Parts: sequence; structure tokens; C-alpha cells
Amino acid sequence: MFDLLSQPVGLTHYLIVGAVMFVAGAVCMATKRNALGVLMGIELVLNGANLNFVAFGSNFLERNPAYQLGLDGQIISLFVIVLAAAEAAVALAIVLNFYNNHSTVDVDRADELKG
Repeated sequence: MFDLLSQPVGLTHYLIVGAVMFVAGAVCMATKRNALGVLMGIELVLNGANLNFVAFGSNFLERNPAYQLGLDGQIISLFVIVLAAAEAAVALAIVLNFYNNHSTVDVDRADELKG
């Protein structure tokens, strides 16, 4: 019987944690009505994907080096982190502007946006 809790930490463990983070972020984005909660869900999705990129680029696949990404996983994660920081800064500015105009950050009230 294959028991993940009794095995040493390997690629499967990282992929499971990354998948849990991704699903938690997707659920958070779908269920939260607060704009800040939606932003936290987006960050969880991006961090779950980053964890998978780094896990596939690590030395866990050293039995078959043809499947290794090398440093590609870490470089992709670095770009995703930079993208997430820029996205958080722009989204936070939009949320603060929306709060100044409507005194709430409820996503359902955002149907009144006009240019």
C-alpha cells in the first residue's frame, strides 16, 4: 500500500501541496464577495503554480535527467512573482479608488463602473 505520510518528502508531496493551494485559491476567488479576498485567491493560485514549477525544476527527478527542467522552473517562478507583485499593486490601487467612491469593497457593487 502506497502511503504518502510514511515516505520521504519527494516530488509527489510538493505537487499535492501545490494542487491544494491552487484549488483553495480558485475556491476563494469564486466564493468571496470582498475584492481583497478575491486578490488573495489570485495570489494563492499563482503561488500554487509557482510551487509546481519549482518542484519540477528541482532534483527530485534525478533518476531520469531527461525530464528535468533545470533552472527553467525557478526562472518562470521569478517572472510569475514579478507579475503577481505588479498585479497586486494595480489591483490595490483600483480597490482603494473604488472604496473612496463607494465606501465599500463589495464586488457586487462594481456594476456601476463607468469611464
